[in-house]
Amino acid sequence: MKYFASLLVALGLLSTARAADKQWVTYEGKDGPGKGKHIVFISGDEEYRSEEGLPQMAKILSQRHGFKCTVLFAIDPATGEINPNHTKNIPGTDALNSADLMVILTRFRNLPDEQMKPIDDYLKAGKPVLGLRTATHAFNGIKGTYDRYNNGYKGPAKEWADGFGRLVLGEMWISHHGGHKTEATRGVFPADAKGNALLNGIKDGEIFAVSDVYGVRLPLPGDSKPVVLGQVLKRKGPADMKDPFFGLKPDDEPVEGKKNDPMMPVAWTKSYQLPDGKKGQAFCTTMGSSTDLANEGLRRLVVNAAYQLVGLSVPEKANAEVVGEYKPTAYGFGGHTKGLKPAAHELK
Repeated sequence: MKYFASLLVALGLLSTARAADKQWVTYEGKDGPGKGKHIVFISGDEEYRSEEGLPQMAKILSQRHGFKCTVLFAIDPATGEINPNHTKNIPGTDALNSADLMVILTRFRNLPDEQMKPIDDYLKAGKPVLGLRTATHAFNGIKGTYDRYNNGYKGPAKEWADGFGRLVLGEMWISHHGGHKTEATRGVFPADAKGNALLNGIKDGEIFAVSDVYGVRLPLPGDSKPVVLGQVLKRKGPADMKDPFFGLKPDDEPVEGKKNDPMMPVAWTKSYQLPDGKKGQAFCTTMGSSTDLANEGLRRLVVNAAYQLVGLSVPEKANAEVVGEYKPTAYGFGGHTKGLKPAAHELK
């Protein structure tokens, strides 16, 4: 009996050690319309806390809607810890081989060929993509086979002009149109977006993002169709840089002048096709920091987009309630929580 007890303890310790060493996290889907569908989330940015926001969206989509969700992270190979400042390692991209949807929020990643190939294969297959915030400039500094993914690509492959962001999502990095950390974003619906299922259950003006409006070139390319416009808001009260929201509030007033004339699209749909691939569908929003995702309207927009991209009917009002505790930290360089491994994001 003592032998078996010792064996059970040893197996338990081994299981715990393996869980701690996992380089990604997977949430099995509960019952729901998404049952049988697999979403792969790729996080990895130094600024907007994708390592916090994407696990929460994965929990919502798995626990509220039934999708199996896998979340990948930028991992420091020396420690196994999540380190968004490490730009050259996001293990587990081969999970895309079984994915029905890729959700990406990375910034200027320089990944090795073996991690880029599953992304390239996925896009060549014309599978759907949901891009958040800095996904417009998801890659940079790549040499060789996948250099065309780089932000602002100007190489010989002319179809890839300006890189992954422009070809797949509709835009590359352009500018901060709103004031960085001083002006927030209110989501306003374009007149021709009335009745769009992506906006189901969301009121005009309900979406609030702490992050500022990004500049884009107008009109967006191809068949891009704006779904939400970004009204730039000015802070009413004093700045509070210790507050994760910097003192910015949903009832702040619009700025005066040309910044809101015209308003920049902050969410849109687009089809894409790699030169040697099949046609696919994309949804992009330049909102998406972890603090932006504290807003229920934005979370519901992302849930709605996931439904539509995988071919499911969008609910009239999708459940976008957070799962567990969600207290996002302020965005900014050098602000990630240090010492965490992917296992820290497991469901409790």
